[in-house]
Amino acid sequence: MARAPTPRSDSVVVIGLGRFGTAVARSLVQLGHDVLAVDERPEIVQRFASDFTHVVSADSTDTEALRQIGADQFDRAVVGIGTDIEASVLTVLSLVELGIDEVWAKAINAKHARILERVGANHVIRPESAMGERVAHMVTGAMIDYIEFDDGFAIARTRAPEISWDHTLEETGLRRKYGITVVGVKRRGQDFTYARPETSIAKSDELIVCGETSKVESFCALTHT
Repeated sequence: MARAPTPRSDSVVVIGLGRFGTAVARSLVQLGHDVLAVDERPEIVQRFASDFTHVVSADSTDTEALRQIGADQFDRAVVGIGTDIEASVLTVLSLVELGIDEVWAKAINAKHARILERVGANHVIRPESAMGERVAHMVTGAMIDYIEFDDGFAIARTRAPEISWDHTLEETGLRRKYGITVVGVKRRGQDFTYARPETSIAKSDELIVCGETSKVESFCALTHT
């Protein structure tokens, strides 16, 4: 079992090369990060041997096996194991035992997510659930894009409601009335601009807004009123 060279400070270990883990690892590589990709299946390791910085086969539920491949030298890890809940939980536990500062883990349901949090995962992702919520908001037509965070905070891209047309942000008082912050404005055929009090809103503009999830949702619903 080969040991990866000493990683850079921005290197990440990704464990589990299913669809989720592979997508994360590829995105990290595209962003310029070194990736130690780990999977217990030799055929998967062989398939991705030239895709990532280092690809090794190891039992990620075994703390000592992870230490032998140098996983303990990383500050951040992503666990992409989903269907095998026991392996997912034991892998997170092993990473925590190795002292890795930030552990991100995929969960397939709410119970799985709670277990991962209890054994030490810093960030738990439920990609199917998150994407489902995102699509639901966009299908209604109120939002063009939507991201919700764990602490009840959301960012959305929405069409400018009629109440804001041909007024500046200062004149509309959207923050005071609706409790949201307009971060930026995208006008058709023009570059995105950061919002200022004197920024004027046109009928065809799109707004980037943020705030408490319920307030963002209520504000975006104004496009249907």
